[in-house]
Amino acid sequence: MSDSKAVDGSGRNSLTGPSGRWVSRGLSWLRRRKIALKGPAHARPFVPEPQGGAGQTLSSSLLSRTAMISQFFILSSKGDPLIYKDFRGDSGGRDVAELFYRKLTGLPGDESPVVMYHGDRHFIHIRHSGLYLVATTSENVSPFSLLELLTRLATLLGDYCGSLSEGTISRNVALVYELLDEVLDYGYIQTTSMEMLRNFIQTEAVVSKPFSLFDLSSVGLFGAETQQSKVAPSSAASRPVLSSRSESQKNEVFLDVVERLSVLIASNGSQLKVDVQGEIRLKSFLPGGSEMRIGLTEEFCVGKSEFRGYGPGIRVDEVSFHSSVNLDEFESHRILRLQPPQGELIVMRYQLSDDLSSPLPFRLFPSVQWNRGSGRLQVYLKLRCDLPPKSQALNVRLHLPLPRGVVSLSQELSSPEQKAELREGALHWDLPRVQGGSQLSGLFQMDIPSLPGPPSHGPSTTAPPLGLGPASLSFELPRHTCSGLQVRFLRLSFKPCGNINPHKWVRHLSHSNAYVIRI
Repeated sequence: MSDSKAVDGSGRNSLTGPSGRWVSRGLSWLRRRKIALKGPAHARPFVPEPQGGAGQTLSSSLLSRTAMISQFFILSSKGDPLIYKDFRGDSGGRDVAELFYRKLTGLPGDESPVVMYHGDRHFIHIRHSGLYLVATTSENVSPFSLLELLTRLATLLGDYCGSLSEGTISRNVALVYELLDEVLDYGYIQTTSMEMLRNFIQTEAVVSKPFSLFDLSSVGLFGAETQQSKVAPSSAASRPVLSSRSESQKNEVFLDVVERLSVLIASNGSQLKVDVQGEIRLKSFLPGGSEMRIGLTEEFCVGKSEFRGYGPGIRVDEVSFHSSVNLDEFESHRILRLQPPQGELIVMRYQLSDDLSSPLPFRLFPSVQWNRGSGRLQVYLKLRCDLPPKSQALNVRLHLPLPRGVVSLSQELSSPEQKAELREGALHWDLPRVQGGSQLSGLFQMDIPSLPGPPSHGPSTTAPPLGLGPASLSFELPRHTCSGLQVRFLRLSFKPCGNINPHKWVRHLSHSNAYVIRI
């Protein structure tokens, strides 16, 4: 069969067969080099591929259910198109991306639906690291299949580019388009397996700065501050998994225990809701087939009826594991065994509600004084950190909505590194670092001349005016887990060449998801 090269309307190189239908150049062509491409794409032979890993192959049954997509594009947080791929040419071109962003930003509220419909087109999107990954289709497609596809594409882009951000996507446009050509053929899913894709992806990732263990200037992923702490910097794991460059061939594995804390506290200080959602994430730069054993806290209990050890135990309500995890030693010794592929995957997810073994990290004690006659509102905030004395919280930010009409702000803060300002109708109080067991305070006075007082109160009252609060906190807690879950050990069966052993990095981190305190 003779084929001729051409360029379609989107400017990409393609191949045309005797039928005249465009077929994307890439993996599908290499696989079917000796097979005539005739008929629709779903009727072509599908080659089964190995399962497992973060980018495991979409099964054939899922392939049949997902049908096809028309377009895929990536937008920045401001709506700027970074990547645009039209697979079928049956849409309105690049204007569809602008239409999606206008429709998204025009919706009320902060949470936008992941599936939207306009005209004869469905928009399915996820938001990852501030970017919008969007797929469009005009067919009756299962939205869960496309959400799974977008999630795996985000993982693949992070593995190949080092991390998923606006900067890395802009620097690796050619690599992203090559990946899309291999993953999707005429809008039909071919594979998301990294083990399969690594044989065909030839473009090298462009990294902004090579990784160096001695660059410990930023407090980030592993809480590194000094060289003596012997931990990896925040950019340690943000490098491509597959690269031929010598500096990226280090045998390393990164294991993170990350927890998201959601709390709702009433105005009298009682806890209305406490929820912890945790993940054990793994990013491996080791050759495929290397077995590892992850030992968790022996007192780790699942469910309220299970008891282990003699102490109170570390209890979670629900737990789920990745399909590649071997649980033969979990019941007896709380050990997880797996052979991860290169790349990133979530080893375990767990959830805990209303039963924390440790106190909440922060307590807020507000005091409000409001003078009706002068329109002067005085808010005194005392923030107490109940972490252990050796622990600390980083990037603590308090957000307090204020009544309309605030014209001035005066402040008295307990330490010079704190900052406070009025922005977008709210008080923003920033505390870069809070030591465990410490207490910080701020006195804020505001003039609100247009705010009327309640008729049932006198000229001065301690009742908060309408529009004040609730306060919300955001923070990071390095080397701390709210549930108490810890990694006891990380052991590898990898046999290196020479005397160079693989590096193992483990971190524990908790951060706020929705920490709300009513005034």
